[in-house]
Amino acid sequence: MSTRRGLLIILSSPSGAGKSTLARRLMAWDPSLSFSVSATTRAPRACEQHGREYLFLSQDAFKTQVADGQMLEHAHVFGNFYGSPAGPVKDSIEAGRDVLFDVDWQGEQQIRNSGLGKFALSIFLLPPSITELRRRLETRGQDSPEIIAKRMQKSWDEISHWSAYDYVLVNDDLDATERRLRTIVEAERMRRDQQPTLTAHVRSLQQEFLEGQK
Repeated sequence: MSTRRGLLIILSSPSGAGKSTLARRLMAWDPSLSFSVSATTRAPRACEQHGREYLFLSQDAFKTQVADGQMLEHAHVFGNFYGSPAGPVKDSIEAGRDVLFDVDWQGEQQIRNSGLGKFALSIFLLPPSITELRRRLETRGQDSPEIIAKRMQKSWDEISHWSAYDYVLVNDDLDATERRLRTIVEAERMRRDQQPTLTAHVRSLQQEFLEGQK
């Protein structure tokens, strides 16, 4: 048995607030972290590979997996379906390996309400300002002005769910935010209910104490 159970580390934020960058930094800090590779029905971009950035599925295949209960969470975003396959996540948790999720608030709620929800650690990232959020979206050069406008419209709805998360961080300084994330993860790994071997250890201490009284 692993000395601890794995965590489902959920990072959420409005688009452009830094969750993808911070997810990569966390994985560089601790290579034992695995990233939950999401499934999607959108077409792959030129630099993306099936099984690395996403599992690219047809809509029929995606809907079949949802119907069969194979998705831990799923959502329909900007005309495409996204979801997290449940099987690999369950295997990692039982082996004591943490899994990192980059999902929105709907995904966080579905994971929280799933059978693996007791292992969830959810963290929401806020931008320092709406002006800065727009600037980040524009300067990264990935989306058209129309898509940026849609993302900005959606951002307030996402921000309005901040209070549902275990931790909330304002990402006004990337290095400082990364340090706070590390502290949170390290502390949560040591929670009593994340350490399944503690009960047996305490029982051995009790037995040793009783034997010493004879």
